[in-house]
Amino acid sequence: MSTRTRRGRRRLAGLVAGTSLVAGLAVAVPAAPAEAAWACSGVTVVVDFTAFGGGVQKKCDTAHPTTGLKALQDVGYTLTGTQRYGLAFVCRINNKPSKAQDPCVVTPPANAYWSYWKAPHKGAWSYSSQGAGSSVPTPGTVEGWAFGAGTAPSIKAP
Repeated sequence: MSTRTRRGRRRLAGLVAGTSLVAGLAVAVPAAPAEAAWACSGVTVVVDFTAFGGGVQKKCDTAHPTTGLKALQDVGYTLTGTQRYGLAFVCRINNKPSKAQDPCVVTPPANAYWSYWKAPHKGAWSYSSQGAGSSVPTPGTVEGWAFGAGTAPSIKAP
């Protein structure tokens, strides 16, 4: 066997070994968690249903909503306000709580209401100082809703 042939085989063997090593490294790298992949070019809406045995839902509103209520409706949630004040007090989101749990006549009780939160993208939740009907969300921000005694949504703002 010529020297040239031996060199060619060594290069080929090195190339195959290097390719196997790279392929092995690519397989060994863990996939990024789904949370890291979340991206919304508009306003992110988070609704925490854990008080009702459900999970936390996050949706993206790219329609440039004019209010926090509009963002919630734009992404498909049904809202029920109180009989006395309408949507000035959000009593139900997607029929939670049930009519038996709260008839939605006046304001919900202080330990069982939908609290409204805001956060920058991947930032900390802040209890909204404005009602959702007068708050104007901006693209890149997160609107959060959680049921209970005024606790923030149970996930970090995406």
